Amino acid sequence: MSDSNCGSGGGATTYAQLRIASIFIVLIGSISGALCPVLAKRTNWLRVPKAVFDFAKYFGSGVIIATAFIHLLSPALGELSSPCLSPAWQQYPYPLALAMLSIFSIFIVELVAFRWGTAKLAALGVRHDAHGHGLGAHTAHGPEGRMPNDDLNSEKIKEDLESAHDHELPELGALGQIIGVFILEFGVLLHSILIGLTLAVDANFITLFVVIVFHQTFEGLGVGTRLAYLQLPPKYNYVAICGALLYGITTPIGIAAGLGVQNTYNPGSTTASIVSGVLDSLSAGILLYTGLVELLAHEFIFNKEMITGSNGHVAYAVSCMLLGCGIMAFLGRWA
Repeated sequence: MSDSNCGSGGGATTYAQLRIASIFIVLIGSISGALCPVLAKRTNWLRVPKAVFDFAKYFGSGVIIATAFIHLLSPALGELSSPCLSPAWQQYPYPLALAMLSIFSIFIVELVAFRWGTAKLAALGVRHDAHGHGLGAHTAHGPEGRMPNDDLNSEKIKEDLESAHDHELPELGALGQIIGVFILEFGVLLHSILIGLTLAVDANFITLFVVIVFHQTFEGLGVGTRLAYLQLPPKYNYVAICGALLYGITTPIGIAAGLGVQNTYNPGSTTASIVSGVLDSLSAGILLYTGLVELLAHEFIFNKEMITGSNGHVAYAVSCMLLGCGIMAFLGRWA
């Protein structure tokens, strides 16, 4: 490989007008996928049947898991084994180690948050659902309220507890859910920036452009359904909408940045390979943890609907998830 391929070089400049238009086309696809579920759940003018929401939720879970393996971990393995890099990079599976580091980092953060939230709930006289997650498991299961019934308790204590339930419990639930979704979005956003940069300078622009439009729309659907199912106090309703919009603009920002440095940015250069390989590895770990623990485990293993529901309902949910995973994995053939 020549030095120009490993140096700063420059990206492809063909299809200049279409590359500029791709900023707005990808923006529309990304925002539509992420924002539509949120608006459908939180507004009266956009009505979507529950069956459609269920499909999108399970489909999105499959999309997120496939993204972690096929669109993040696999490219990271290639990027950090690039011949442009020092031979030292070939002597250890750094992408897998970084993904593992990311998984355990997220686990420790959630464990600390879980213990802190459980202690706060216990102080308020609330028994926590052990199969939940985040600060009190308000995302999927919610707390199980338990008012003290000791005859010695005064009416004042009961009123204080009721006030705590009305104010502090929603606050704890909102914080727990926001942390969980932030972890998911953080991994997705890193990935989105990188694919935007790549699209702006890649020589195989047409193929990659078509694939990324579908990729971002499906991935947005996965993120959007999670945002839509947040159970937040009214004053935090803006969080879901802001999360969807943030996802929507990230890849277009990456494309715009890539076009701005089109004459100097080479995605195959030594520096770009290291940066993108490390970020892809860390993002893969985040999405693996979120997809397997937060989504699969809580949607299927610890979900009462799945435990007591009909075989047909479970088979439908699993089929939706596998469909999302299969389509996203298939798109990995090109991007």
